[in-house]
Amino acid sequence: MGTAIPAFSVESTSGSVTEKNLLGKKTVLYFYPKDNTPGCTLEGQDFTRLKKSFDQLGVQIYGISRDSVKSHLGFKEKQCFTFELLSDSEEILCGLFDVIKEKNMYGKKVLGVERSTFVIDENGKLIREYRGVKAQSHAEQVLKDLQG
Repeated sequence: MGTAIPAFSVESTSGSVTEKNLLGKKTVLYFYPKDNTPGCTLEGQDFTRLKKSFDQLGVQIYGISRDSVKSHLGFKEKQCFTFELLSDSEEILCGLFDVIKEKNMYGKKVLGVERSTFVIDENGKLIREYRGVKAQSHAEQVLKDLQG
C-alpha cells in the first residue's frame, strides 16, 4: 500500500489513458476476466448503477480486461456503462497489478484475469486492493469502504 502507480499507457473506449489520468481524484480500477460474460456484465452494471454515488465522492471508475477496444465498445454500448473500459490486451496493467492467475476451466489449467479491484488516491498511490472478489455486490462494498 502507498506504492505509486508506475507509468503506463493503454487504449480505452475514449482514447489513451495513462497514469496521469489517475491524478487529482480517487480512482477505482476493477479488473474483470471477459466482456459479455454473466459475472462481468453484473459487475459492470453494478458500478454503473452506483456511479452517481462514486461521482459524489469524487471517485472515477475504470473497468479493465484483456479484450480489444472494439469488444469493449460493443460491451459498453450494449450494457449502457457510464465509465470507460481499458483494453489491456498486452497485459501491461495486468502485470503491474499481478492479476493474471492460474485458473481451472473445464478441467484445464489456463492463465486468466483474477477479478480484482484497486483504489488509487489523488496522488496516484495504491491505497486499497481487493483480490479474488465475487462479482455480486462487490461494487457496493467498494463504495461503502470509500464512504468510510
